Amino acid sequence: MIELAVNYRYCVDSFLRIMNKKITINNQEINYRLRRHKRAKRLRLAVYCDARVVVTKPWWVTIKQAENFIVEKADWIIRRINHFKASDNGIKRTKNDYLLNKNKALRLAIEKIEYFNRIYKFSFNKIFIKNQITRWGSCSSRGNLNFNYRIVHLEDGLLDYIIVHELCHLREMNHSKDFWNLVEYTIPDYTERRKKLRTLL
Repeated sequence: MIELAVNYRYCVDSFLRIMNKKITINNQEINYRLRRHKRAKRLRLAVYCDARVVVTKPWWVTIKQAENFIVEKADWIIRRINHFKASDNGIKRTKNDYLLNKNKALRLAIEKIEYFNRIYKFSFNKIFIKNQITRWGSCSSRGNLNFNYRIVHLEDGLLDYIIVHELCHLREMNHSKDFWNLVEYTIPDYTERRKKLRTLL
């Protein structure tokens, strides 16, 4: 049995509209976030390690179509949620964990940036460690590099990819072919690492 419930708060900015909703699948209630993004080109569904479910839709896709998409993927959603609940590899995100690991994450980020920037030689402003929900890192227009404190829990190869990804945004503030060529210069298997990261956050 599948039920969809309209139970949400509405947040709006120039690029994104967010609805927090819930769905009941086989008597299991699941909260999910429905995002309308101007830059989205297709419906996307993600289940994160903390059991969060996020659906991103283009502006031209209706809410009803998005809900139908969720229903079609219901079995897969349940499997992914159960997988993360049963896994010992999920990465926890708590305030205490953040405070304990923030400085360690900063040291790791500085060490990796110094290593890879000997190759790229890009100029940047400051490095920040944040308690982010959906991002491993970001690069601002001011040249600031931001990283999720949970990089301390990652294997070295995945950390390298995150650092290089944000470094390359200092040159290319997009995900164009030129950007990925920069990443590939030091991380030839970046596509595999990228796929693995998507299952962890």
